[in-house]
Amino acid sequence: MTVSRRQWMAGGAALATALAASPLFARSGKTRPIGLQLYTVRELFSKDPMGTLERVARIGYREVEFGGGGYDRMDHAALRKTMDRLGLKSPSLHIGHEALGADFEGAVRMAKTLGADTVVVPYMAEAYRNAAAWKTAVADFNRHAERLKKSGLGFAYHNHDFEFTVKPDGRSLFDTLVAEGDPALVKIELDLFWTVAAGEDPKALIARLPGRIYAYHVKDRAADGKMTSVGKGTIDFADIFTLNRTAGVKHFYVENDQAPAPYLPDIQASFAALSRLDA
Repeated sequence: MTVSRRQWMAGGAALATALAASPLFARSGKTRPIGLQLYTVRELFSKDPMGTLERVARIGYREVEFGGGGYDRMDHAALRKTMDRLGLKSPSLHIGHEALGADFEGAVRMAKTLGADTVVVPYMAEAYRNAAAWKTAVADFNRHAERLKKSGLGFAYHNHDFEFTVKPDGRSLFDTLVAEGDPALVKIELDLFWTVAAGEDPKALIARLPGRIYAYHVKDRAADGKMTSVGKGTIDFADIFTLNRTAGVKHFYVENDQAPAPYLPDIQASFAALSRLDA
Protein backbone atom coordinates (compact mmCIF):
# COMPACT_ATOMS: atom_id res chain seq x y z
CA MET A 1 0.00 0.00 0.00
CA THR A 2 1.27 3.48 -0.88
CA VAL A 3 1.20 6.03 1.95
CA SER A 4 1.01 9.69 0.99
CA ARG A 5 3.20 12.31 2.68
CA ARG A 6 0.10 13.81 4.32
CA GLN A 7 -0.93 10.42 5.74
CA TRP A 8 2.64 9.81 6.93
CA MET A 9 2.77 13.17 8.73
CA ALA A 10 -0.67 12.68 10.24
CA GLY A 11 0.29 9.22 11.46
CA GLY A 12 3.41 10.60 13.13
CA ALA A 13 1.41 13.32 14.90
CA ALA A 14 -1.12 10.74 16.08
CA LEU A 15 1.70 8.54 17.40
CA ALA A 16 3.20 11.42 19.39
CA THR A 17 -0.20 12.31 20.87
CA ALA A 18 -0.95 8.71 21.79
CA LEU A 19 2.41 8.27 23.47
CA ALA A 20 2.04 11.42 25.53
CA ALA A 21 -1.32 10.18 26.79
CA SER A 22 -0.30 6.58 27.42
CA PRO A 23 -0.43 5.18 30.98
CA LEU A 24 3.25 4.31 30.81
CA PHE A 25 4.12 7.93 30.06
CA ALA A 26 1.60 9.44 32.46
CA ARG A 27 3.64 11.13 35.19
CA SER A 28 2.89 13.35 38.19
CA GLY A 29 3.37 17.10 38.00
CA LYS A 30 6.64 16.74 39.90
CA THR A 31 8.27 14.55 37.30
CA ARG A 32 10.23 15.32 34.15
CA PRO A 33 10.33 13.63 30.74
CA ILE A 34 12.51 10.53 30.57
CA GLY A 35 15.35 10.68 28.08
CA LEU A 36 17.63 8.17 26.42
CA GLN A 37 21.31 8.54 25.61
CA LEU A 38 21.33 7.11 22.10
CA TYR A 39 24.76 5.54 22.59
CA THR A 40 22.76 2.77 24.29
CA VAL A 41 21.23 1.81 20.92
CA ARG A 42 24.18 2.84 18.74
CA GLU A 43 24.20 -0.41 16.78
CA LEU A 44 20.60 0.14 15.71
CA PHE A 45 20.92 3.88 15.25
CA SER A 46 23.96 3.73 12.99
CA LYS A 47 22.07 1.49 10.54
CA ASP A 48 18.59 3.01 10.77
CA PRO A 49 18.57 6.35 12.61
CA MET A 50 15.01 7.40 11.76
CA GLY A 51 13.54 3.99 12.50
CA THR A 52 15.42 3.86 15.80
CA LEU A 53 14.04 7.25 16.83
CA GLU A 54 10.55 5.95 16.04
CA ARG A 55 11.07 2.87 18.21
CA VAL A 56 12.47 4.96 21.05
CA ALA A 57 9.48 7.31 20.89
CA ARG A 58 7.07 4.36 20.75
CA ILE A 59 8.42 3.11 24.09
CA GLY A 60 7.55 6.51 25.58
CA TYR A 61 10.84 8.41 25.71
CA ARG A 62 10.33 12.13 25.14
CA GLU A 63 13.98 13.21 25.09
CA VAL A 64 17.10 11.84 23.46
CA GLU A 65 20.75 12.76 23.87
CA PHE A 66 22.86 12.19 20.78
CA GLY A 67 26.13 10.33 21.26
CA GLY A 68 27.93 7.80 19.10
CA GLY A 69 26.39 5.82 16.28
CA GLY A 70 27.88 8.21 13.73
CA TYR A 71 25.23 10.87 14.40
CA ASP A 72 27.76 13.67 13.85
CA ARG A 73 28.09 12.68 10.18
CA MET A 74 24.35 12.41 9.50
CA ASP A 75 21.82 14.86 8.07
CA HIS A 76 20.97 16.83 11.20
CA ALA A 77 18.09 18.69 9.60
CA ALA A 78 16.49 15.36 8.68
CA LEU A 79 17.03 14.03 12.20
CA ARG A 80 15.40 17.15 13.64
CA LYS A 81 12.44 16.82 11.30
CA THR A 82 11.92 13.24 12.43
CA MET A 83 12.18 14.24 16.09
CA ASP A 84 9.64 17.02 15.61
CA ARG A 85 7.26 14.58 13.96
CA LEU A 86 7.61 12.15 16.87
CA GLY A 87 7.41 14.72 19.64
CA LEU A 88 11.04 14.12 20.67
CA LYS A 89 13.46 16.77 21.92
CA SER A 90 17.24 16.63 22.23
CA PRO A 91 18.26 19.02 25.02
CA SER A 92 21.93 18.03 24.83
CA LEU A 93 24.44 16.10 22.75
CA HIS A 94 27.87 14.59 23.25
CA ILE A 95 30.78 16.14 21.37
CA GLY A 96 34.37 15.05 22.02
CA HIS A 97 36.89 17.51 23.43
CA GLU A 98 39.09 17.35 20.33
CA ALA A 99 36.12 17.66 17.96
CA LEU A 100 34.82 20.69 19.81
CA GLY A 101 38.20 22.37 19.62
CA ALA A 102 38.77 21.45 15.96
CA ASP A 103 35.42 22.75 14.64
CA PHE A 104 33.70 24.87 17.25
CA GLU A 105 31.38 26.64 14.82
CA GLY A 106 30.39 23.33 13.26
CA ALA A 107 29.57 21.95 16.70
CA VAL A 108 27.38 24.97 17.44
CA ARG A 109 25.51 24.58 14.15
CA MET A 110 24.95 20.89 14.79
CA ALA A 111 23.69 21.50 18.32
CA LYS A 112 21.29 24.22 17.23
CA THR A 113 19.97 22.23 14.28
CA LEU A 114 19.18 19.34 16.60
CA GLY A 115 17.53 21.70 19.08
CA ALA A 116 20.05 21.24 21.89
CA ASP A 117 20.68 23.80 24.61
CA THR A 118 23.85 22.18 25.98
CA VAL A 119 27.04 20.59 24.64
CA VAL A 120 28.47 17.79 26.78
CA VAL A 121 32.07 16.58 26.61
CA PRO A 122 31.64 12.86 27.30
CA TYR A 123 35.13 11.51 27.95
CA MET A 124 38.81 12.39 28.19
CA ALA A 125 41.53 10.10 26.91
CA GLU A 126 44.31 8.69 29.07
CA ALA A 127 46.75 11.36 27.90
CA TYR A 128 44.83 13.96 29.92
CA ARG A 129 44.83 12.02 33.18
CA ASN A 130 47.75 13.76 34.83
CA ALA A 131 47.88 17.01 36.78
CA ALA A 132 49.29 19.28 34.07
CA ALA A 133 47.22 17.97 31.15
CA TRP A 134 44.04 17.94 33.20
CA LYS A 135 44.50 21.55 34.25
CA THR A 136 44.88 22.44 30.59
CA ALA A 137 41.71 20.50 29.79
CA VAL A 138 39.72 22.29 32.51
CA ALA A 139 40.96 25.62 31.16
CA ASP A 140 39.70 24.48 27.74
CA PHE A 141 36.32 23.66 29.30
CA ASN A 142 36.08 27.18 30.72
CA ARG A 143 37.03 28.70 27.38
CA HIS A 144 34.60 26.54 25.40
CA ALA A 145 31.83 27.19 27.93
CA GLU A 146 32.30 30.95 27.60
CA ARG A 147 32.16 30.76 23.80
CA LEU A 148 29.13 28.49 23.92
CA LYS A 149 27.34 30.91 26.23
CA LYS A 150 27.83 33.67 23.67
CA SER A 151 26.20 31.34 21.13
CA GLY A 152 23.26 30.68 23.43
CA LEU A 153 24.39 27.23 24.55
CA GLY A 154 25.48 25.65 27.82
CA PHE A 155 28.39 23.30 28.59
CA ALA A 156 28.65 20.21 30.77
CA TYR A 157 31.17 17.45 31.43
CA HIS A 158 30.17 13.78 31.75
CA ASN A 159 32.11 11.73 34.28
CA HIS A 160 33.32 8.15 34.30
CA ASP A 161 35.10 6.57 37.28
CA PHE A 162 38.66 7.72 36.55
CA GLU A 163 37.94 11.34 37.46
CA PHE A 164 37.45 10.17 41.04
CA THR A 165 40.08 7.43 41.23
CA VAL A 166 42.99 9.17 39.48
CA LYS A 167 44.60 11.49 42.03
CA PRO A 168 47.81 13.14 40.80
CA ASP A 169 49.48 14.92 43.70
CA GLY A 170 46.79 13.53 46.01
CA ARG A 171 43.89 15.49 44.44
CA SER A 172 41.31 13.77 42.29
CA LEU A 173 40.71 14.96 38.75
CA PHE A 174 37.08 15.54 39.69
CA ASP A 175 38.04 17.81 42.58
CA THR A 176 40.25 19.81 40.23
CA LEU A 177 37.38 20.07 37.75
CA VAL A 178 35.04 21.34 40.47
CA ALA A 179 37.57 23.77 41.91
CA GLU A 180 38.92 25.21 38.66
CA GLY A 181 35.90 24.91 36.38
CA ASP A 182 33.78 28.06 36.34
CA PRO A 183 30.73 27.09 38.46
CA ALA A 184 28.48 29.39 36.48
CA LEU A 185 29.46 27.86 33.13
CA VAL A 186 30.83 24.34 33.59
CA LYS A 187 28.04 22.00 34.67
CA ILE A 188 28.21 18.28 35.42
CA GLU A 189 26.35 15.46 33.71
CA LEU A 190 26.53 13.04 36.60
CA ASP A 191 26.76 9.41 35.53
CA LEU A 192 25.36 7.62 38.56
CA PHE A 193 26.74 4.20 37.59
CA TRP A 194 30.31 5.42 37.27
CA THR A 195 30.02 7.54 40.41
CA VAL A 196 29.03 4.48 42.44
CA ALA A 197 31.62 2.30 40.65
CA ALA A 198 34.32 4.75 41.78
CA GLY A 199 33.26 4.27 45.40
CA GLU A 200 31.61 7.68 45.69
CA ASP A 201 28.37 8.50 47.48
CA PRO A 202 26.15 10.23 44.89
CA LYS A 203 24.13 12.06 47.54
CA ALA A 204 27.22 13.44 49.25
CA LEU A 205 28.54 14.52 45.87
CA ILE A 206 25.29 16.26 44.95
CA ALA A 207 25.28 18.06 48.30
CA ARG A 208 28.74 19.41 47.42
CA LEU A 209 27.56 20.66 44.04
CA PRO A 210 24.26 22.49 44.55
CA GLY A 211 22.88 23.74 41.26
CA ARG A 212 25.76 22.36 39.18
CA ILE A 213 24.20 19.09 38.00
CA TYR A 214 22.81 19.55 34.49
CA ALA A 215 21.62 15.96 33.98
CA TYR A 216 21.89 12.42 35.32
CA HIS A 217 22.89 9.39 33.34
CA VAL A 218 20.65 6.79 34.92
CA LYS A 219 22.15 3.34 34.57
CA ASP A 220 22.04 0.60 37.16
CA ARG A 221 24.85 -1.51 38.61
CA ALA A 222 24.44 -5.20 39.29
CA ALA A 223 25.94 -6.85 42.37
CA ASP A 224 28.84 -8.11 40.27
CA GLY A 225 29.63 -4.57 39.08
CA LYS A 226 28.22 -4.91 35.58
CA MET A 227 25.85 -2.45 33.94
CA THR A 228 22.21 -3.42 33.83
CA SER A 229 18.85 -1.85 33.07
CA VAL A 230 17.34 0.49 35.64
CA GLY A 231 15.64 -1.40 38.45
CA LYS A 232 17.64 -4.60 38.02
CA GLY A 233 20.68 -3.46 39.99
CA THR A 234 21.61 -2.15 43.41
CA ILE A 235 21.58 1.65 42.99
CA ASP A 236 18.85 3.32 45.05
CA PHE A 237 17.70 5.91 42.53
CA ALA A 238 14.64 6.87 44.59
CA ASP A 239 16.92 7.90 47.45
CA ILE A 240 19.26 9.84 45.15
CA PHE A 241 16.33 11.62 43.52
CA THR A 242 15.30 13.14 46.86
CA LEU A 243 18.09 15.66 46.18
CA ASN A 244 16.97 16.65 42.68
CA ARG A 245 16.10 20.16 43.75
CA THR A 246 19.48 20.60 45.41
CA ALA A 247 21.24 19.23 42.34
CA GLY A 248 19.33 21.49 39.97
CA VAL A 249 19.09 18.53 37.57
CA LYS A 250 17.11 19.19 34.40
CA HIS A 251 17.26 15.88 32.52
CA PHE A 252 17.23 12.15 33.25
CA TYR A 253 18.89 10.09 30.51
CA VAL A 254 18.74 6.31 30.61
CA GLU A 255 22.01 4.83 29.41
CA ASN A 256 23.44 1.33 29.26
CA ASP A 257 26.74 1.20 27.38
CA GLN A 258 26.59 -2.60 27.50
CA ALA A 259 22.92 -3.22 26.74
CA PRO A 260 22.46 -6.68 25.25
CA ALA A 261 21.09 -7.13 21.72
CA PRO A 262 18.40 -6.54 20.56
CA TYR A 263 18.70 -3.45 22.85
CA LEU A 264 15.05 -2.34 22.78
CA PRO A 265 13.87 -4.66 25.60
CA ASP A 266 16.63 -3.24 27.79
CA ILE A 267 15.64 0.39 27.26
CA GLN A 268 11.97 -0.51 27.63
CA ALA A 269 12.68 -2.11 31.01
CA SER A 270 14.62 0.98 32.10
CA PHE A 271 11.83 3.28 30.95
CA ALA A 272 9.22 1.30 32.88
CA ALA A 273 11.33 1.26 36.06
CA LEU A 274 12.18 4.95 35.89
CA SER A 275 8.54 5.83 35.18
CA ARG A 276 7.64 4.33 38.54
CA LEU A 277 10.01 6.68 40.37
CA ASP A 278 9.00 10.21 41.27
CA ALA A 279 11.98 11.81 39.51
